[in-house]
Amino acid sequence: MKIVAAYLLAVLGGNPNPSADDIRSILQSVGAEAEDKRINHFLAEVKGKDITEVIAAGREKFASVPSGGSVAAIGVAAPGSGGAGGAPAAEEPKKEEKVEEKEESDEVKLPVFPSRKFSFPT
Repeated sequence: MKIVAAYLLAVLGGNPNPSADDIRSILQSVGAEAEDKRINHFLAEVKGKDITEVIAAGREKFASVPSGGSVAAIGVAAPGSGGAGGAPAAEEPKKEEKVEEKEESDEVKLPVFPSRKFSFPT
């Protein structure tokens, strides 16, 4: 990811075709190690491609990755896969739990020292 980030920083900085040295110098400027093998592999993958098209293709691939609800899908599929041969179980409606957020106040609570009296010179 750091190689991709360095490449994108170079492109945003006005360099439409960053070289391995450009990426390496960006990574070294922030103290990150630059692996020549990975940099060269990445540059070979994006060579001759428009970065906006590469990003768009990546978004399409990322959209097809299942996230969230996979546990619910397994739970519904499991009864039917056991060969029970019955009607599918009815799904229970999901209950939304409301979580009340505590409001943060600007007040600073200080410990109380009843045995001491503080006075400020006027």
